[in-house]
Amino acid sequence: MSNIDIGIGEKDREKIADGLKCLLADSYTLYLQTHNFHWNVTGRLFRELHLMFEEQYTELATAVDDIAERIRTLDVVAPGTYKAFSELSSIKEVEDVPAAEEMVRILTQGHEQVVKTCRDVLKAAQDADDESTAALVSDRMREHEKTAWMLRATSQ
Repeated sequence: MSNIDIGIGEKDREKIADGLKCLLADSYTLYLQTHNFHWNVTGRLFRELHLMFEEQYTELATAVDDIAERIRTLDVVAPGTYKAFSELSSIKEVEDVPAAEEMVRILTQGHEQVVKTCRDVLKAAQDADDESTAALVSDRMREHEKTAWMLRATSQ
């Protein structure tokens, strides 16, 4: 870490960045799943889900960049390999191509997991008076809660 003075101590920056690394890994894993499902969805809901998944992975692509840049702003190296993401993510990869309804269920669970990860990072950011990270994570949490709701609504 270099000499930066943004009002957050080194230990707090490292703790927050560790949480953000998990959030980045969860978000990137969810991005890959969503993109995969976009490519491979079939069935009567094809068009609706194909377009919905595209909106979701596009939004996630921006999110991973924002999260990685916040990690760098805290003067910590952002992870950027499949191996690192696999070790850090609490979202497990899907090996097969599930049916459309199962895709919706898997993605719903993924978004809900990201919300839980956000809550952990938010607490660390709030404890360190890191309003910038708290705002980013709060925005992410709101987006994932809304997306999970929209996915749940398609399966009713």
